[in-house]
Amino acid sequence: MKAVILAGGMGTRLRPITYEIPKPLVPVKKKPIINHLIDFFNKQGVDKIGILASRKHRKDFKKWRKAWEKSIPSEKMEMFYEDTPRGTFGGMELVREWLGNETFLLTNGDELKDLDLKNLQEFHGSHEGVGTIWLVEVPNANEYGVPILDGHRIIEFLEKPKNPPSNYINSGLYVFNPEIFDYANFSNEQISTERDIFPRLAKKGKLFGHKAEGRWYDCGNLERWEKAIREW
Repeated sequence: MKAVILAGGMGTRLRPITYEIPKPLVPVKKKPIINHLIDFFNKQGVDKIGILASRKHRKDFKKWRKAWEKSIPSEKMEMFYEDTPRGTFGGMELVREWLGNETFLLTNGDELKDLDLKNLQEFHGSHEGVGTIWLVEVPNANEYGVPILDGHRIIEFLEKPKNPPSNYINSGLYVFNPEIFDYANFSNEQISTERDIFPRLAKKGKLFGHKAEGRWYDCGNLERWEKAIREW
């Protein structure tokens, strides 16, 4: 199976650090966040990893690859650069051919994750959906996207609800069938996985959530990043 890491975010909530380096290259325990994600995928037997980044940060990622070339096999990794930001799914048009006609993993590039991927994949394969989201339990669900579930099927997402129906949120890690691309209109300048793709999947009954045990840390702002450094 292949995995894609979304590494093109501007990291505005991590400024001033991200004035110097892209958000996925911000360190946690002396390693960039993206290294932790690559280690996670390698440990779990992922065959190939695609990294989707901004062309604006190409020099930064070239330096990063050179600095870590001994620990990250180049034959397992492919870089893709988008010229302009197109949202969390818009840039996926660049990796579509590389992914081929197979199920794949997609993750945000600003979170630390550790769980049994085989369990997540088996859950996905046992349901007749196009997408599966790993759902994680947090105490501050009102700060994230919260799913409304009918069994394991996601029927709606509430974005930062004042009174969340549960403490389970979107972790930013997904399993998708190749049919996911049928739900994206790439003629649009911006395509959001959360606001465009998920509602279409949910409407068709093709989106599921899996409440699997694991570790998850959001590093998207300074406070959360500092927490990840202390606790990861």
